[in-house]
Order: sequence, then structure tokens, then C-alpha cells
Amino acid sequence: MTSESTSLTGTESLAPPPGCPAHGLGLAGPRRLYGPDADDLAGLYESLREEHGPVAPVLLHDDVPMWVVLGHAENLQLVRSPSQYTRDSRIWTPLKDGRVKPDHPLMPHIAWQPICSHAEGAEHERLRDAVTAAMATIDHRSVRRHIGRHTQALVNGFCERGRADLVSQFAEHLPMAVMCEILGMPEEYNDRMVQAARDALKGTETAIQSHTYVMDALSRLTTRRRTRPEDDFTSHLIGHPAGLTDDEVREHLRLVLFAAYEATANLLANALRMVLTEPGFRAQLNGGQMTVPEAIEQSLWDEPPFSTVFGYFAKQDTELGGRRIRKGDGLLFAPAPGNVDPRVRPDPSESMQGNRSHLAFGGGPHECPGQDIGRAIADVGVDALLTRLSDIQLDCAEEDLRWRSSIASRHLVALPVRFEPKPQQDVDLPPRAMPVPPQRANWQVGALSSDPAPAPAVEPQPAAHQPSSAPDPAPAALAPTPPRGLWQRLLRWWHGG
Repeated sequence: MTSESTSLTGTESLAPPPGCPAHGLGLAGPRRLYGPDADDLAGLYESLREEHGPVAPVLLHDDVPMWVVLGHAENLQLVRSPSQYTRDSRIWTPLKDGRVKPDHPLMPHIAWQPICSHAEGAEHERLRDAVTAAMATIDHRSVRRHIGRHTQALVNGFCERGRADLVSQFAEHLPMAVMCEILGMPEEYNDRMVQAARDALKGTETAIQSHTYVMDALSRLTTRRRTRPEDDFTSHLIGHPAGLTDDEVREHLRLVLFAAYEATANLLANALRMVLTEPGFRAQLNGGQMTVPEAIEQSLWDEPPFSTVFGYFAKQDTELGGRRIRKGDGLLFAPAPGNVDPRVRPDPSESMQGNRSHLAFGGGPHECPGQDIGRAIADVGVDALLTRLSDIQLDCAEEDLRWRSSIASRHLVALPVRFEPKPQQDVDLPPRAMPVPPQRANWQVGALSSDPAPAPAVEPQPAAHQPSSAPDPAPAALAPTPPRGLWQRLLRWWHGG
């Protein structure tokens, strides 16, 4: 197959059209986003950017043609132009022509479904309003308590061993535990649910059975909340004036669960990897120059949870990034290459601290409605884990880390770590930093050797709040002290007070 004989719609050559900035540069034809040539998708995207500019022709499995949008501004234009682009794949020319077979590997991502992320116009407004209204009822303080408790429980599961895999034992579990709480089915959270979700998202030979397992749980939840509503996301979704049917409720529960789970599991793993492998990153956290939420935003720039999103489709002949887009063409919204567009990040190694204009959560009418929940899971989870395991280190060479890559995302396979064994803690209390063993005292950043070691049950007060000339109080003098300290404030926050 040559570039001259291939077109995106079957009617147009991939040669640059007159007026295109790349015209006359001898551009290569479309590149495959699958197979041996796509082992390094990040490198492939940069090659495509050099060859074609901000919008490039590519081939999906079975050599189905598509455009991938590589530019930051062009990605925003794509998602913010509902009059020109839709997420309804039924207008996609290769699908209408039969070139996309029913068993195409990407069909689960591409096939149209009766959900808000594929609808438009009045139907999109009806379904999206129901989802966003249900999201608005979520008590974020309660959610943060759920995150904290589940983080404590997960860390308790491995803290005494001194070793763990933060992907399989933490990042893949915490989002599922929290989402089951939010949806109203905490009893469904277990290892089987986590493995079923992972298997369904990976698209393995058993993906259909795993998907069925998850859908059965969501069906039980829908039936239960239809007859006995409670104060949870599902009940509010069912009770919205839009009047969603049981099928619509189940499909939107699936959408919320899978999207939040995959995105947040990747975000957690990526953020923890950055902390463990980049000394400057960790030093900024330890030194107070960067907060955990700021670290999470940096991770969203450098390694967005979804590399590309399937898909957008041209409703009319148009132009994007200097390329002529035909009606019926498909386009990939691509946060990963868009976030490193040289026009917005000339030096990808530079910090993006304080800048939230990354593409990780999309934009326009289909912008992720649950992004604040994902951020909260990552913020609280990472902060609590690092508080509990302050001496945590990577337990392998950085170059030995492996990813499972697909067009849609890059998933860290394992993140082995080691640390001094720690005792378990009460899951209903905020995490406490345990005293560092004497043999590791010189490793502790900022340790004050002249300060007495605090008793395990008492949180030390910041030095700024302690009179330097006053003698140490006797233990009995602590009893009548009003609960005004940091530890007491944390306890009240933890319990919702």
C-alpha cells in the first residue's frame, strides 16, 4: 500500500492539499498506530508531528484510516466545535462503507452507544444534565473521608512487610473502592471486581465475561435503587427529571465507573512513579515548594491517563491544522501528544506548576464531569501513602519498569517499592508519620536532631506555635488543653466536623 493509493475517506489522496503548510515537503503516508511500528507511540507521534504538523494521517487496526490531532490548540478546537465535529460514529465513512468490521479490536471504543458522551443536541443535554446533576450531589468532604479510609486500609495490607507493588496493591484498588462507595454499592468492592474491570478494559479473551460481571453488579444496583433510593449517585441519577430508563441508568453507571477507574488508576500510578524516580520532583514535595495537588497536575501534563480518545467525526467538510478534513472523516482527540506540543511546551522538562490548561480531561460539551473526583482520589491517596511510608523507595532499576501500551492509554504494569516495615493504623483516623528508625535518621529530610522524639499518640505542633523559652509542659498539663491543635482539627475533619 502506498500513500498515493490511500485516503481517509476513500475519495481523497493523502498528498497535502494546495495551501497546506506541509505541501511540497515530500511527506510520508499514514503511519500505523498498531503493530511493531507502534511500540513507542510517543516517539511515533513526534515523528508524525515533524512529517505532517499538528494533524496527521494514521491507520488503525486493519489499516482503517483516521486523523490524529497532535497540536494543543487543534485538540481544543476539535472538542470545542460541536457544530463541526460529533462523537456519533454512525457518520464515520469507513464504518458506513463496511471497512470497520463488527469484530474490529477497537469497536468497543468506537461503536455508538446511547450515552451522553456519544449524543448531541437535545438528547445530549438531557443525558448530560442528569449525570452532572447527580455529580453535583456528591459530598466531597465525605468522599475525601472514604478515600482516606480506603487508603489506610490498603496501606495496612502491606505496611508490615516492607515491600509492595503500588500498581496491583494500591493504584488499581483505591479508585474502585471509592467509586463503589460513590455509586452506592460498597458491598461490590473486592478483588474480583477490580480484576473484572481491569480485564474488561484490557480487551482480553475473557473481557466479555468480565464486562458481564461488572454489568450484573450495576444491574442489581439499578434495580435496588429504583425501589429503595438512598443518598448516592445512582439514586440521584434515577430520580433526575430527565427520567432515564433502567438501560440508560446502567449504561451511564458503566461509563462513569470505567472512565473514572481507568483514568484514576493510571493517574495514581503515574504520579507515584514520578515521586519515586525523579529526585527533583520529590525534593520539591519534601521541601514544600510543591504541594501534592500541584504534583498531580504536573503528572496530568506529563502522562495523561488517556493518551487518545475515540473518537470525533466530521459533520461537514472543514479544515483543521492546515489539513482538509472531509465529511465522515474520523479524528482522534490526543491529550498525550497535545500536552507536549512544542508551541506550548518548548522544553517538556520544564515544570508546569500552576498551569491547568492540559488536555487530560478533554474540553467542550464532553469535558469529563468527574475530574474533581479523580483529582481528590489522587491527592488524598498519594498524600496519605507518602505520610505513612515517608522512606519509600523504588525497588528496581527505573529502566526495568514496564508499561502495557495501547492507542488509548499507557498503563504501568508494576511499581515495586521498599520501605522500613511500619505498624498498621486505625483506618478511621488520619494517617500518621511513624518515627523513622535510628539507623535511617540521617536520611530523613529536615530532621532536627535536637528535638525530642514525639510520643506515638501525640502529633507534634509546628515550631512556630511553641514558645522557644517556655519549659516543656508536664504530661498532666496536656489533659485540660482545649482541642485546638492540628491533630484535633484533623480528627474533626476526618469525621466530618
